[in-house]
Amino acid sequence: MLLTGQDVFGATLGIFGMGRIGEAVVRRALGFNMKVVYHNRSRKPEAENHYGITYATKQNLLEQSDFVLILTPYSSETANMIRYEHLTLMKPTACLINVARGGIVNEADLYQALVDNRIWAAGLDVFDVEPVPTDHPLLSLENVVTLPHIGSASIPTRKKMAALAAANIVEVLSDRPPLSPVT
Repeated sequence: MLLTGQDVFGATLGIFGMGRIGEAVVRRALGFNMKVVYHNRSRKPEAENHYGITYATKQNLLEQSDFVLILTPYSSETANMIRYEHLTLMKPTACLINVARGGIVNEADLYQALVDNRIWAAGLDVFDVEPVPTDHPLLSLENVVTLPHIGSASIPTRKKMAALAAANIVEVLSDRPPLSPVT
């Protein structure tokens, strides 16, 4: 059973945060015949109708999902949004995946839930402190996969990022508002 995992084909994917990235994930999940449920600050009826996805309460999403994907922005509302009591609602075979921001998932609680076998595994692209300290407890677990937050690490994406940065500079130096202001 070395290097085996849960099957995504036909599984239920729960997504917290149904923005642009959430919808892109839905399109890919449908190719694996996944059932998709989501939770968001506001419902997305157009996405529900177009993709056949279902809005769920936070509790229902956690209870029915085989994979829980965090895509929400970090804010006072989402800080520690996933704690031990939420993880215990998940199936013992479920995987939690956080590719949004550190601080949304309480890391100490996630560690405990994994050690207690409350959930099967976690995939983490982000941490509270980055770079993550090498002695972080989550790094000691065999059922945790970690990656650096490098979704933009492709040549075309980096070129687009550089072009956008240059365009923002031109706008500001021309006494116009930037195209993509940092708020």
